[in-house]
Amino acid sequence: MPGGTQSVTRAFAILKVFSDARREWTLADLARTIELTKPTALRLLGVLEREGMVQRGRPGGSYRLGPRAIELGALAQRSIDFQASARPELERLAWTTGETTTLEMLAGTEILVLDFVRGRRPGSWGEYVGARWPAHAAATGKVLLAAARLERSEGWEQFLSATRGRLARFTTRTITTMTRLGEELTQVQRRGYATAIEELEPGYVAIGVPVENHAGRSVAAICIGGQSSRLTRDRRAVLLRALQESARRISAQLGANGATRPAVAAGRG
Repeated sequence: MPGGTQSVTRAFAILKVFSDARREWTLADLARTIELTKPTALRLLGVLEREGMVQRGRPGGSYRLGPRAIELGALAQRSIDFQASARPELERLAWTTGETTTLEMLAGTEILVLDFVRGRRPGSWGEYVGARWPAHAAATGKVLLAAARLERSEGWEQFLSATRGRLARFTTRTITTMTRLGEELTQVQRRGYATAIEELEPGYVAIGVPVENHAGRSVAAICIGGQSSRLTRDRRAVLLRALQESARRISAQLGANGATRPAVAAGRG
């Protein structure tokens, strides 16, 4: 019925005014903002309050989102498959750059490949879902370790416990000390991206940027990797901008409220 539809629309309008910028509203301000009379707004708020969608700290006080709204928001976040969200961006990057693109996450001392699209350029590196690579020698690994260290997360503690300060060498460029890794992670945190210049394998270069969720936490990373002869310093700067744009779009689908840092020259990592 039209009246019922209007009430539902108005109830949603009330819920949508709550944001990080303004988490509490008085009845008067809320009614004025969504252009309702105070009696109508009060009636709708009463229904929402009974359903747990809004609540007040004290009688007559300001309204804020209630436990049921928070529960539904958390459920929505858990329902999002970030692998599915990332797939179109991986395909877009692989097509426009010609290089292999991957979605990866931190798993102990390693990064785990969740998805990939192989590049169309001759000699593009191949990947496979489930592949694992040492985090300290990978661009995505350094991005995710930098975030884990900043957050003092369980992932960082697991990395420290498992490595015990010993980092394997794969090429002459591999970081092999915790002191040097700490310095590198500080730079990664400042720049918002990481590179791995022949640190994992001779002739292979990669750039990684984080994918963030609604809480601003880095839950995964995406990467462009290819031959060092193609991924020169100048080209890395171009690829980085494309990579960051894709990461921004994936993060937005996960509810991230913020922008990935502007790209700067992707030099030696």
